[in-house]
Formats: sequence, C-alpha cells, structure tokens
Amino acid sequence: MRRIALVTPILPVPHDQTRGRYIHETARALGALANVRVFFPQVRYPRIPGLAPRSFLRGEVGSDFRLEGIDVEAYTYPGLPGLSRASNGIVGGWALTPRLRAFAPDLVLAYWVYPDGYAALHAARRLGLPCIVGARGSDIHVRSGINAFMTRRTLAGADAMLTVSHAMRTVAIERFGVAADKVHAIVNGFDTAVFHLRDQAAMRARLGVAADARLILYVGRFVEAKGMRELITAFRRIGQRDDKVHLALVGDGVMREELIALVEASGLSARVLMPGGTGPAAVAEWIGAADVLTLPSWSEGYPNVVVEAIACGRPVVATDVGGTREIVDAHSGILIPPRDADALEHALQSALARDWDPAGMSAAMRRDWHDVAVDTLQVCERILQARAR
Repeated sequence: MRRIALVTPILPVPHDQTRGRYIHETARALGALANVRVFFPQVRYPRIPGLAPRSFLRGEVGSDFRLEGIDVEAYTYPGLPGLSRASNGIVGGWALTPRLRAFAPDLVLAYWVYPDGYAALHAARRLGLPCIVGARGSDIHVRSGINAFMTRRTLAGADAMLTVSHAMRTVAIERFGVAADKVHAIVNGFDTAVFHLRDQAAMRARLGVAADARLILYVGRFVEAKGMRELITAFRRIGQRDDKVHLALVGDGVMREELIALVEASGLSARVLMPGGTGPAAVAEWIGAADVLTLPSWSEGYPNVVVEAIACGRPVVATDVGGTREIVDAHSGILIPPRDADALEHALQSALARDWDPAGMSAAMRRDWHDVAVDTLQVCERILQARAR
C-alpha cells in the first residue's frame, strides 16, 4: 500500500468547524486506499495586539489534535503576519522535513499552494520525494505581490498540480504558466449518506424554524470576500417587504461581531439565526430546512456547499466565480455577478418565488468522496511510475 504524506493548513478545528471539510473528506477517503498521514501546519504568531491574521479565526490546536477517520499530526512554526510572508514557505519546510523523514512516504501531496505547498515541495526535494500540489480556490485566484511570485514558483517546481474545477485549471495554465499536461482537474464530491433529500417540515421543527418561513441559508466563513455585507444588504431589503423571510448564517469568522451589528441595525434581528460553525450532519439539516442556499463570494474554487445544497434538493443563488458554473445550471439555481447587492436581492427574490424540482436536483448529484480519492490516487500513481522510469 502506498504511503502518502498529505500536507494542508486547512482542516476543521474546534473554533472553526466549517473550514476545510472537503480536505478532511478527501483525506479520509484516500486513507481507505493508501496509508495516509495528514500533516497540519499552523503558523505560530506572536500574541501582540494588531498582529494577527485577518481572514481566519485565530487559534492553534496542539499535538494531541485528532479528526475522525484520519491520521493527523499537527505542528507549528513561527511567523509574523505579513512580514514573514516571503519566508513562511522555507520555515514551514524546515519544520516539515523531519516529520516527513519519520513517516517515510512514497509521495507528498499538499493542498494550498503557498506557503504550505511550497513548504511541502521544499521538504520533499530535500528527501528525494515527488510532490503534487493541489489548489483549492483563493490560493491561486487571490494572489498578488510576493504571494503570486511564490505561487508561480511552487507550481513550476511541483511534479503535478491538482485543481478542484476546470476553470481553475485554465487559470493555472494561462495565468501561472503551468504546463497543461501537469494540471489535473479533480472536482469535489460529497457525502451521499449525509447530504440527501430531507423532509423540510421535520428539519424546521428540529431546528426551531417557523413552518411558514421563507428561509435563506448561508454556510461558510464570515469574511468579507464571501460577500457577507452584500448578503445582509439584500436580506434587509427583502425582509422589509416580506415579514416571512428569514436568514440563517451557519459558520463563524472574523466578521461575526460586525455581522451582528449590521443585523441589529437592519431591525431584523428576530429573523436572523446564527447557530455557529457546525459539522456536516448539522449543515445538512440546515440545508434541509432552507428554501434557498446562497453563496455570494467574490472568489471560489469549487464550492462544496453548493454541491451539498443541490444534493439536498435545494436551489442555490451564487456568484458566477471559479467553478460554480460547473455545478449550477438553470434547473438548480441562479448565478449572479460578484459584489452586487442589487443582483443578489433580485436573484434571492426570484429563487424564493419559483417552484423548483427538489427530487430532480438531488438525483443529478452523484459524485462521492471515494470517486475523488480514486482520481487523486491515479495521479499519484502516474507520478510515481514516471519517477521510477
């Protein structure tokens, strides 16, 4: 059985359970086909007010961190927000090297291009191992300055690259100059045992949602780039016209307090639910209770919550970014431009008023995480065979 070291900084953690669920699922499914150890690097920032990352909830997990179904090793390395951006890849590689040496993998597979993909590549080369780097979304879509330079350098050095959508594959080739034969699009799957049609009335009774509510649902991180301000603006306008419209924000993030303030300023606090970050089973229940799921992101790779919503028979209003167009069609949702609260308002209004076909939507979604693992292992085998030759 192949030994694969999977390196990623993005996994569900106690303080942010919605983050990295798709990587967790990929690792778990791949672990059924190979001997996989997941290495979970975390940058250890000094605890100085004002010096903290702005996109993610702050918090480190210790070496005793565990996740269901995977063999995970969490560790830290030192850094300074912004200031150590150019060196995080090298320092992360130094921290990773002895851990890889102890595990003795056949191949290194990293998800998140820079700095962690570069760290994985740096450590793999020191040990004479092949390295595949997978991009998930903003790690190639939202790159500038030193990040863009190091992203290009990482992808140029990797033996192969994985993307979660065909749109991302095109970006890698055209923007970052990766050879087309090195880039493999492996789109995400979903857990068919969790995300499926559910009785809406039963889900609402369980979650405390009014039976006659028209429920808009958002699931994900609370950050600016997810279009959270546009969502609150659109909801406020719709909610002032229709007292049956409610909003559920499932997740957590650095904008939580700002969102609470925006909701309170709208005068619609009684119709906004914020249950926090939850695991997949609870996410599926919220989707089952909703009338429409929305994801107004400025940038995406292949948003799995959109797949999960459609698998649950719920329509989606999402921005036409990244690989979203590869998931949503006229039978399953409405696509809009990013950063446009007016378009979001009108699309949500239309989605709430339209009769959808839940069973048809659900039946169209079939790809699971085993399929993702099989495709991923095939690329790994191809690289290992090429290296052997």
